[in-house]
Amino acid sequence: MKQKKINIQNKKARFEYEIIDTYDAGIMLVGTEIKSIREGKATITESFCEFNDREELFVINMYIDEYTHATYFNHKTRRERKLLLNRKELKKLHREVKNTGLTIVPLRLFLNDKGLAKLHIALCKGKKLHDKRNTLKDRDNKRDLDRIKKNFR
Repeated sequence: MKQKKINIQNKKARFEYEIIDTYDAGIMLVGTEIKSIREGKATITESFCEFNDREELFVINMYIDEYTHATYFNHKTRRERKLLLNRKELKKLHREVKNTGLTIVPLRLFLNDKGLAKLHIALCKGKKLHDKRNTLKDRDNKRDLDRIKKNFR
């Protein structure tokens, strides 16, 4: 049985933040959570990542819908989920967040070749209002240019 491709994206993050560095992290999930993700019933739009006091990285506010065929052993939809990275990567991320005030934001939730859920996270810096305006202006200009090119052919 071939599994369908799961690719849940956070499109708002690329508009709101300037991406500095990206990482692929594993997620510690319970059984009903991975089944819901395989059905594509998860969102990462409002989520962010945070370190606890023991320097472990957690994704917060990630929504995974309850599994429909589960009994009363179902999971909580918005619980904190631990992210799995190398110790060296965790130390680097913690240093950057602590010293320079950067943010860690999930960009994409996907299943790898082995069927494991992975979270593509990014070390980001928040954009100012004028940067967002420039992004919108560039997008509009590109759309107009593509339209002109299409009509010219």
